[in-house]
Amino acid sequence: MQFNLVPHPATPPADPQFKVWVNVDHAGLLGVTASTNIWFGIGAPASRFIIAEGIEEPGRAEDLWRATCFEAFLRAAGEAGYREWNFAPSGEWAAYDFTRYRDGRTDADLAPPYIRMEDNMTWWALGATIAVEADSSWQLGLSAVLEEKDGTKSYWAIAHPRGDKPDFHEPACFAAHLP
Repeated sequence: MQFNLVPHPATPPADPQFKVWVNVDHAGLLGVTASTNIWFGIGAPASRFIIAEGIEEPGRAEDLWRATCFEAFLRAAGEAGYREWNFAPSGEWAAYDFTRYRDGRTDADLAPPYIRMEDNMTWWALGATIAVEADSSWQLGLSAVLEEKDGTKSYWAIAHPRGDKPDFHEPACFAAHLP
C-alpha cells in the first residue's frame, strides 16, 4: 500500500516544495505475529534536512519528535487504546502504549524495530520493520516531522484534524487500514 502524506497547513515546508510518501507491506499470514515494513520516502535531497547521525548502539530514546523523525500509530479497530512508534534516522526509536487519546502512556514492551536509511542523492528514505499481532484489523496513522537546515519544521500526515496545530494522536489521523 502506498500513501501520500500532506503537510499541516500551519507548518508548510520551505520552497521548493517536495513530496513525502509511505509504502507499507504488511505480511500477516505467517502466524500470530505479522511483519510490517514501513518505508517513508522524501522527495528532496537528504542534505536539505537536519538528520541525526547513525549511532553504533541505537536503542530507545525520548523526544524524537523534536527533530526529524517518522511515526506510525496503530489502533485495533473499535478500540480506544493505541500504540505510537517513533523512528529516527540515527536508528533510535520509541514505542508507547496509550489507553485512549493522549492518556495512560506507558513504554510499550516489545522487540525493537529494524530501522535503516537510504540516501539516493535526490531523495531519501527511512525504513522501519515492526512486529504486530496478526489476528487484528488495524487502523493506521503515518506521520513525519521534517526539520530543514534553514530552520523550517514541517509536520506531515495522511490526514490532519481541523485546527491550527498538528496533532498526530487525533483519531482523524488514523486514516489508513491494515488488513
